[in-house]
Amino acid sequence: MMKQLRLMPTILVKYFLRGLHGFFSFLFKVNRKKITFASYRSNHLRDNLFYVSEEIKKNYSSYKIVYLLKKFDSSGFGKINYLIHMVKACFHLATSRYFIIDDYYFPIYVIKPRKDMDIIQLWHSSGAFKKFGLSTVGKSFGPSTTYLKQVNIHGNYSKTYVSSKEVIPYFAEAFGMAHDQIKPLGVPRTDFFYKQEWKDKTTRKFYKKYPLLKEKKIILYAPTFRGKSHYQEAFQIPFDTWDMRSRLQDNHALLVHLHPYMRTDRKIEADGFVYHLDNAFTIQELLVLTDILITDYSTVFFDFSLLDRPIIFYPYDLKDYKQDRDFYYDYEEMIPGPMVVDTESLIKTILGDESYDQYDKKQFANRFFDYQDGKATERIVADIFEG
Repeated sequence: MMKQLRLMPTILVKYFLRGLHGFFSFLFKVNRKKITFASYRSNHLRDNLFYVSEEIKKNYSSYKIVYLLKKFDSSGFGKINYLIHMVKACFHLATSRYFIIDDYYFPIYVIKPRKDMDIIQLWHSSGAFKKFGLSTVGKSFGPSTTYLKQVNIHGNYSKTYVSSKEVIPYFAEAFGMAHDQIKPLGVPRTDFFYKQEWKDKTTRKFYKKYPLLKEKKIILYAPTFRGKSHYQEAFQIPFDTWDMRSRLQDNHALLVHLHPYMRTDRKIEADGFVYHLDNAFTIQELLVLTDILITDYSTVFFDFSLLDRPIIFYPYDLKDYKQDRDFYYDYEEMIPGPMVVDTESLIKTILGDESYDQYDKKQFANRFFDYQDGKATERIVADIFEG
């Protein structure tokens, strides 16, 4: 009974959105030349959605494109905006031939999609590593069975695109989809790595903004998102950046890139060594600039493996993370780089006390990317319209 009472706001929203979608479906036909891109990850078009949108504008210009991009704000005013956003989503779900997302998107899971439209998931990460979706039922991170009776999370997808055949079983489990609905055609945002003109432009832009970093090795710290909602404590770097600064500053700089749902604690800044980057550069742009990547459980290291550069893993809360969420693979056996859990070991590894050559990142990349040609976007868009 208590669980049902706690779910009551969700249930009310569910039936409100379902009724609204039905109303719009009764009033309007599906526009067969309309595509909607929707995301809660950012207020701006980026990553996979950006590349697919650009390809459509280039080669399928007869289509009308609509963007529903609204980063969630947990304030009272933000929640009102969120509700307005979901009302708009119901209209476009009722009238779009294609509805394309890159993450969890609530309105999709509480409506009954029209037969003559497709909902396409361009999941925001490569490979398959930490568990997500239906794979986390029963975990503190995941949804409860009571919630799933009301909200069919990751339901109603027509197609999902992934990086390789290797990960299809995990996406099928996480999304409750048939294997033949999951297509290993690549990850659009990785196309950036194969466009020299784009990379050169990024390099010029970065060093124009940070000219003092031209002669330094770039270390990028990109931790995973922690938690199960948009309500987050301010993030603090788990290693001693002041110690790192005193020993590495002459030849290195540390860039910090946080997940879009994570809040920034400005106290992490160590003047002249640590640079927190918000939205000036995409993660793909930062990876191209990076000499050494430090991460924990973020799947960004899959993308970075395509560049065949050093990766250091800093899983300071591995035991707790396994308990709360867990992985599809054995963490220690899978990672293509050294694992450290204290600042001293991290500094020594950066300075080369441990060889990176023992980790075959090329073999790792070949395992998790069936295509490495910069044409993922082209393949996916062709499959959407002609597949």
